[in-house]
Amino acid sequence: MELISVVIPALNAARFIGDAIESVLAQDWPDLEIIIVDNGSTDGTYEIARDFGGPVRCHRFSRRGQPRAMNHGIGLTRGSWLSFLDADDLWAPRKIAIQRAAFDASPQTDAVFAHAANFSGEPPSSQDVPGAPAPLHGTLLIRREAFFRVGYLDEQFTIGSIMDWYMRAQEAGIRMTTLPQTLLFRRLHDDNLGTRERDQRKDYARILKAALDRRRR
Repeated sequence: MELISVVIPALNAARFIGDAIESVLAQDWPDLEIIIVDNGSTDGTYEIARDFGGPVRCHRFSRRGQPRAMNHGIGLTRGSWLSFLDADDLWAPRKIAIQRAAFDASPQTDAVFAHAANFSGEPPSSQDVPGAPAPLHGTLLIRREAFFRVGYLDEQFTIGSIMDWYMRAQEAGIRMTTLPQTLLFRRLHDDNLGTRERDQRKDYARILKAALDRRRR
């Protein structure tokens, strides 16, 4: 089987990162590498991740924002396929196998997204949870060469870098599809990135302007 690389950026995620890693290790895909990029945590996140050993590779990174941490992790990957997960979220069982089957059924596809569902408190006990289509990095599985046709995340955007990347992927002609299954569970809590960085929501307007500027050129 081809190696699939999973990049997990983490900042003070000691409460959740063990669950996130376990949801990846539970996938029925034997050839995985998990790259944890500790983005300046002070709560033991790095130590918890490091203790998993095996396919989990941990790297410390000075606190410079999530996009830069993700790019750092991507640069360390070796897999033919790239995927991503936030340290407080969970993958559904068989996420990877379901998405790889979609590529096998449609070999011209470059990237596969899926539905996502939010939760708070205890994680869902079943995969059969209704979700919504979500072009989020946590639902994405993409061929390595397709990712690099688009390029790394734009580090000037604090919370909108994935939206920017998705728009650039469309412009680059990346062939994307979204599966109807809910394959990502997004944990809602008082320290979500969107809450922590709410002052950066102006990024979305800047991203739209950048896209319009590219089209004009």
